[in-house]
Amino acid sequence: MYTLYYAPGAASFVVHWLLIDLGLPHELIKLDTAAKEHKSPEYLALNPAGVIPTLLIDGKPMCEAAAMAVLLADAKPDAGLIPPLNSAKRGEFYQWMFHLANTLQPPFRLWWYPAEAAGEAHAEAGKATAEAKIHAVFANLEAHLAQSGPYLLGGSVSAADFMLVMLMRWSRNMPKTALDYPHLAKLAGLMKARPSWKLLYDSEGLTEWA
Repeated sequence: MYTLYYAPGAASFVVHWLLIDLGLPHELIKLDTAAKEHKSPEYLALNPAGVIPTLLIDGKPMCEAAAMAVLLADAKPDAGLIPPLNSAKRGEFYQWMFHLANTLQPPFRLWWYPAEAAGEAHAEAGKATAEAKIHAVFANLEAHLAQSGPYLLGGSVSAADFMLVMLMRWSRNMPKTALDYPHLAKLAGLMKARPSWKLLYDSEGLTEWA
């Protein structure tokens, strides 16, 4: 049994989406970030970093959304969201998951909270740097999809596409968004057409970028 500690639209988004898409039984515990419930002693006992999400698997806590996505895809391999073990595609899948988690996700936090890294006096410059990094990754992903799409692994959807679309959604308030890249926009359209997308939005009460 899976229990997901989540906040609407946060990094828990991809985990919740995969739980729905894969039809895995789960329960949800919503965290009020405005009330800093993710910094409470009870939550910190599960996730010492105080970040969202945390996934309980038979009562044992797991952190890191990308790792959860891989684990969930592996939990139901017949769904086809992860390539077979020891296949070349499996290695490519890992490469994309690590790339998204290590190269694309971090600058989004810097864009939202530039003063954390640059200080208040240099916050705007820090935000501009973060945005440039995000678009450099988007440009590389666009080139890859143009040559090898429509999905990151070619003709087959994988959990990496779920991760990417969550991160693309995070660009929605930028002057230039992920949807300004044609092949990224095509991928988003394919993923948002999945029935699980609407179920996710209904469950989390989301409306933007629908």
